[in-house]
Amino acid sequence: MSSSSDTARPTEPKRPEQSLGELFKEMTSELSGLFRQEVQLAKVETRQEAQRAAKAGASMGVGGVAALLCITFLSTALALLLAQAMNDALAFAIVAVLWGIAAAVLVSIGRRKLRQIEPLPETTETIKEDMQWAKNLRS
Repeated sequence: MSSSSDTARPTEPKRPEQSLGELFKEMTSELSGLFRQEVQLAKVETRQEAQRAAKAGASMGVGGVAALLCITFLSTALALLLAQAMNDALAFAIVAVLWGIAAAVLVSIGRRKLRQIEPLPETTETIKEDMQWAKNLRS
């Protein structure tokens, strides 16, 4: 086996011209820069996810208000219409069941939107990569 001059042996330092203090200073500087970048990424992702959560919450809130208004106005009208052909209590019960179904559908849509929110996906991935990078530095 021939060894080339540009490949270092495992027991030889990779940068012999730098002192241990300089190497340590460089490593801490890189780690500190990396940490600042991770914090910045976390802020950006948090802002984006908060906006998505706000939109999902707004959809659920508006759906709830719409369901309440529908229940208030239409249920009265429908129940009074049904009451002309049957018992008043039964007419109102039928209307209540219909609006319960409508409310369940709206809440289901809001829950689906909430499930699409991922907490800091890029930050989580890059932190894992950074941990692996730091482990590789030590070896």
